[in-house]
Amino acid sequence: MKVLVPVKRVIDYNVKVRVKADGSGVDLANVKMSMNPFDEIAVEEAIRLKEAGKASEVIVVSIGVKQSQETLRTALAMGADRAILVTAAEDVHTDIEPLAVAKILAAVVKEEEPGLVICGKQAIDNDLNATGQMLAALTGFAQATNANNLEVEEGSATVAREVDGGLQTIKVTLPAIVTTDLRLNEPRYASLPNIMKAKKKPLDEKTPEDFGVDVAPRLEVVTTAEPAERAAGVMVGSVDELVAKLKETGAL
Repeated sequence: MKVLVPVKRVIDYNVKVRVKADGSGVDLANVKMSMNPFDEIAVEEAIRLKEAGKASEVIVVSIGVKQSQETLRTALAMGADRAILVTAAEDVHTDIEPLAVAKILAAVVKEEEPGLVICGKQAIDNDLNATGQMLAALTGFAQATNANNLEVEEGSATVAREVDGGLQTIKVTLPAIVTTDLRLNEPRYASLPNIMKAKKKPLDEKTPEDFGVDVAPRLEVVTTAEPAERAAGVMVGSVDELVAKLKETGAL
């Protein structure tokens, strides 16, 4: 069984994001980029399935700018077998929208015929949490979102997923789309020998035109702003004063 894992290049989660002075977007100049953390978890889970003999091949795919090769090489160094880069933008500030990404992924799924697609539940740059669900709709595959645990059997997968108030366990028929939550696993670090080996693993380059997909934006970002600074705290001398202050601020 093939396992397909989409990965996205995003600003590293340790970096403090800066908004452009004109509010047109996020400043990416000289900013460290890395693999989306949820996608890293998805790659790790796919590799574990292969190590357990449940998967025969792990394929990673990224849709975006040319520099996404670095993200794919990271996935290959972790243990993925081969990679596909769909160059859909020239400017690093261009974010391909979820519907266009899902359409391209649906075409890749049709071509590769994986038994399982494991996606990060969302990207930390836009937090849309939409691509996996859209891909399931386009392919007609079963879907299980927010996976906390994944067990793959012959022809099916059992997924424990996080819901309000606890966990829900569902069983889906393969092929299926599974989106990962943070607690699914702890991704491994790529060793230096594997990083060197990753440079020789196959990486195919394609374009949206190869799949007949239009990636023209349907959404317009009107403005981007940093969160308002947190106001300084106020010391109170009694419970009555605390209640009065809360009433003044509308917290009660």
